Amino acid sequence: MKSSKRQFIKQISLGLLSTQIPFLSNAKNLFFEDMGEKLKLSLAQWSLHNAFESGTLDPILFSEISKKEFGIPAVEYVNSFYKNKGNDESFWINMKDRSDALAVQNLLIMVDDEGDLGGEDNQLRQKAVEDHYQWIHAAKIMGCHSIRVNAFGATDPSIFKASLIDGLTKLTTYAAKEEINILIENHGLFSSNAQLITSIIKEINMPNLGTLPDFGNWCLSAQWGSTQDGSCLEIYDPYLGVESLLPYAKGVSAKAYNFHANGVHRNFDYEKMLLLVKAQNFNGHIGIEYEGTELSEADGIRATKKHLEDVWKKIWMS
Repeated sequence: MKSSKRQFIKQISLGLLSTQIPFLSNAKNLFFEDMGEKLKLSLAQWSLHNAFESGTLDPILFSEISKKEFGIPAVEYVNSFYKNKGNDESFWINMKDRSDALAVQNLLIMVDDEGDLGGEDNQLRQKAVEDHYQWIHAAKIMGCHSIRVNAFGATDPSIFKASLIDGLTKLTTYAAKEEINILIENHGLFSSNAQLITSIIKEINMPNLGTLPDFGNWCLSAQWGSTQDGSCLEIYDPYLGVESLLPYAKGVSAKAYNFHANGVHRNFDYEKMLLLVKAQNFNGHIGIEYEGTELSEADGIRATKKHLEDVWKKIWMS
């Protein structure tokens, strides 16, 4: 009994029960008091993609894993782990029931491989728009605020821009009926050209079209945009890119690769990134998305979480 009591106290101190007990709702952020906005963290499902893809972990249990293993009560799903479930309403109702039982907040669904919204071919582009509908419906059932889409398509910049404006306008108009946001993430190629993407958002000018700035995906010469291994031939300035996308952000993706021995991120400066977030007065969730190669996925998530907390504390104390 004494052991259970000690464990209960330990859990409170870690904040793992903060969303289950109303009067402890701010427990996990006690060390941020008097420092301004509290840090709201979420977990991107891609952080555990190797475990989900290998069958080591069951993607149905993602909300439970996030809450119980990492103390993170907000999650971002990836459609590829539920590829055949897009139109399965009962499946998503069950998933919502699971997350509700754990007091886990479902934020968004990241949508990949559903066609190019900026493709040059009119028919294929329209098909891509319609293939995203199922994930809008799933997001609605799950109580998410958004789906994240990829701004891929034509290789000519002027054709790409016109095509993406058409595709996004149609998709965003459809999503508005379901009160779902459409978010563009910098994910390589033209999608990592923040100046181009913001010009498209301004031209479309719809309130449910926004961004999901990612700290790390700024490679202009490769799809998906990773800059982890140093092989990218052309990189958009990551700090300028994040700063440009933040005014339209409805989420932020804290990409993490590898860390120094002291726990500081090695590939880019988290303090500089979070100062940009603070300057924009962003008050949404910052999603942990670990993609490093030197730590296990679980340890990488924990290292990213600690680094975010440490840096956030530092910048609010300064």
